[in-house]
Amino acid sequence: MIKKILIIGESCRDIFVYCKANRLCPDIPVPVLGIINQTENPGMAKNVERNVKNIEGICDILTNSNWKDVTKTRYMHNVSNHMFVRVDTDHNIKRINLKDISFDYDIIAISDYNKGFLHEGDIKYICENHNNVFIDTKKVLGDWVSKVKFIKINNYEYEHSKDSILKGLENKIICTKGGEGAIFKNKTYPVNKVEVKDTSGAGDSFFAALLVKYAETEDIEESIKYANECASMVVRKKGVSVIEKN
Repeated sequence: MIKKILIIGESCRDIFVYCKANRLCPDIPVPVLGIINQTENPGMAKNVERNVKNIEGICDILTNSNWKDVTKTRYMHNVSNHMFVRVDTDHNIKRINLKDISFDYDIIAISDYNKGFLHEGDIKYICENHNNVFIDTKKVLGDWVSKVKFIKINNYEYEHSKDSILKGLENKIICTKGGEGAIFKNKTYPVNKVEVKDTSGAGDSFFAALLVKYAETEDIEESIKYANECASMVVRKKGVSVIEKN
């Protein structure tokens, strides 16, 4: 039976403005950008959603209704892919209504960018009412995630949370370390070395692949290995790209 995933979290639009920069401004020493082209895609939780669907996972999403008005605009050098600046709109995101949540899913995946959609108490409530919750969060970890199944965080987030991690929680953490792969229960899952063009959205792709493979196999080690492969695929391309189904 195909398992269904519910993704919960805030979303935005990721905008990439690719530019040329041939001279400095005469007034102040900053580059003068000439726009060449622009791309955009759904970001944050909706980027998890589109990755899940692209590798044929079955999912629904519960996110902020104003996601199209929430933007992250990156001005990039067209040749080197160097980022000159990122401009964000004010993240005015309304808090989730817990009554909107259906627990009739095999997996609930929380993609928490800590922009106001989910408070700690909301996540605690979800974890206490479903026994198969995965979370990718920007919050400092605490007892509000004690009932979660697995936690995916990157190394930067882990370093900010390590002093507050409760006993037993460590065994639920999958820590991603970029080109070094991922660590789970003190075991390193390496990743193949590739030429990295853009890491934007790679964490979302890892999380999506982890969810889909676990829904298929219920084997977390195989899921981590698959997620590593998928993340190494998307960082080879400019912008926020999605996993390509083999």
